[in-house]
Amino acid sequence: RIDCVTFPLANGRNPLMKIVRGTKNISGSIPYPVTAIGNFDGVHIGHQMIFLRTAEIARQNNGTSLAFTFEPHPLKIIAPERVPPLLTTFRQKMEYIEECGIDQVICADFTRQFADQHPRDFAKDILGDKLGVKEVVVGFDYAFGKGREGTVPYLKKMGEEFGFTVHVIEPIKLNGHLVGSSYVRELIEEGNVETAVEFLGRPYSIRGPVVHGYKTGQAIGFPTANIDTSKVQIPGTGVYAVYVHCQDNSFPGVVNVGFNPTFHRDSLSVEVHIFDFYEKIYGEEIEVEFIRRIRSEKEFKSAEELVKQIEKDIQAAKNVLKESL
Repeated sequence: RIDCVTFPLANGRNPLMKIVRGTKNISGSIPYPVTAIGNFDGVHIGHQMIFLRTAEIARQNNGTSLAFTFEPHPLKIIAPERVPPLLTTFRQKMEYIEECGIDQVICADFTRQFADQHPRDFAKDILGDKLGVKEVVVGFDYAFGKGREGTVPYLKKMGEEFGFTVHVIEPIKLNGHLVGSSYVRELIEEGNVETAVEFLGRPYSIRGPVVHGYKTGQAIGFPTANIDTSKVQIPGTGVYAVYVHCQDNSFPGVVNVGFNPTFHRDSLSVEVHIFDFYEKIYGEEIEVEFIRRIRSEKEFKSAEELVKQIEKDIQAAKNVLKESL
């Protein structure tokens, strides 16, 4: 387990973004700390506004922009039966936060003890004593501490007592819908990845290692990479045009999310066919970026019918990806 690291991110913009795991590992004096606080699953455009404002305030004061977040998801401790599939892996979340110009992430261990602390204790012990924050940026619906008793007005009151200013990012609406992780999750569950792009500010993507599957695709002439997606939100069943990022390259492809009814499988799988790609990538982590849902999953009477449909799917995916350039 790593307590404090510098994080070499894929985009190369800031290979020295610091990540501190656990509040006990916060040390030293931080120049004019400005911190965003939240869980930030998905890092959607609402979260991005919080981070951009945090970075802007820090820059104006020659300070340090911080993101204070949690691991695992708070619901995993408070109500495990209600914890949702995550929209981002930990590493994805860190990369997306860094892209917004944040200098340092404090990732608290979200334990029962952490959940049960009084909001005043969090404000005093963490924000005041440990971090010495000067300014805090939160979303309009932020709440913290035991029973989520620490509302935004309460946080402002704590700021007056412990010497920090609180900035609140107002709600953002798109097409009449409030931007939030829950709504983004609904869109992805429906397979509506095109609309999800508007709320995320980027295509939805999943990452996972390539694992051995039934090799059905290979048997019918369309080899697929099967992805272990046990830790993330999987889009609704169907066929999608995608980009696949692996081996430091991006490749066009088509992915089937579903149960393979033609072959009577009973477990959900994510199988991606990368166009004109013949390398063995078992065990490698790949990222699948969903561009558009082409069709719903359906059962075919024979493997021959399925092959004809896959050929149509490939052409449809190529057309979609050509349009997206």
